[in-house]
Amino acid sequence: MALVLISTGITAIWVLWTETHPEQERWLRNQVQDRLGTWFPEAMEPLASTAGLFEGREPYSSSDSSVTSAVNVVLVHGVDEPGGIFDELTPALQEAGFRAVEFRYPNDQAIDRSSELLADYWPQLSGSDEIVLIGHSMGGLVIRDFITRLRHPVDSEPVLEGPDVAAALLIATPNQGSEWARLRVWLELRDHLAGDEQRRFSLFAALRDGTGAAKIDLRPGSRFLTELNNRPWPSTVPIRLIGGQLELPTPEMQAGMDELASTTGDEEWSQHFSAWLNGPLDQLGDGVVPVEALALRAAPEPDIVMASHRGMLRSGPLNDGVPPAIEWSVEWTRFFLH
Repeated sequence: MALVLISTGITAIWVLWTETHPEQERWLRNQVQDRLGTWFPEAMEPLASTAGLFEGREPYSSSDSSVTSAVNVVLVHGVDEPGGIFDELTPALQEAGFRAVEFRYPNDQAIDRSSELLADYWPQLSGSDEIVLIGHSMGGLVIRDFITRLRHPVDSEPVLEGPDVAAALLIATPNQGSEWARLRVWLELRDHLAGDEQRRFSLFAALRDGTGAAKIDLRPGSRFLTELNNRPWPSTVPIRLIGGQLELPTPEMQAGMDELASTTGDEEWSQHFSAWLNGPLDQLGDGVVPVEALALRAAPEPDIVMASHRGMLRSGPLNDGVPPAIEWSVEWTRFFLH
């Protein structure tokens, strides 16, 4: 019993401290990641399937003689992504005549480290002239940091060579942050229960993707987001946004409420409950990113569609037909590359 109380007390102190010292927590998490990488390099090395450029399930090779077309699109996933978010978008892009590769990275590390890792791989795409970058969720922030700080900075020379960015398409990206970042532990759990046969659970399994600094970067008002949002966007790179809005109640929920109202004879109850559900929807957004968090000074108003966060790109029980961000991505890619 005493051990439980001590553990609970330590946890409470840690949570209180991190809530009031986010930047110190970020520094500490980065230090832990660096030290573990030095002490246990093999254990901390990202799995081959989770870092780099990939075409389908295979690592991308710029020297593959069997492929003659240049890469048109680079896809960037979000935080604690268990894999598969682009499984429906990639073939749609291919059918439209584009060649897409996915950039995978330790997605729980600090966002600026992820954009710097993308810069490390960017020269491999030197056979391309222009590339459309498409990011889902936090992947859009990786793209924004990469463009404004490394590839197309407004007030300085680019720090790397390679193809120009033709456009940036951000899907459900929390440009103003998301309070859901505080619940990163649940996303991490989803990540490791995803069933990827190449993910080996061990003491280091949850640390190879980083030590959680991305959670701090994603919080509204974080230093990372403040600096990123104050950085000028290059006029030569068009940017477009799309976000989701959950539709409640669903038709099934409404039918159940109507039946209950009919049974009880209280017709007003169903109406009041529907109004209550719809009241906080702007704050709920797609279930992870509020609608107001999508906004970006350098971009046009975001397109809003009825979809959940992952449902923007993946078919599921809340989707009716093709996920809405797929056609949107294909059409904008076609617009900026043709």
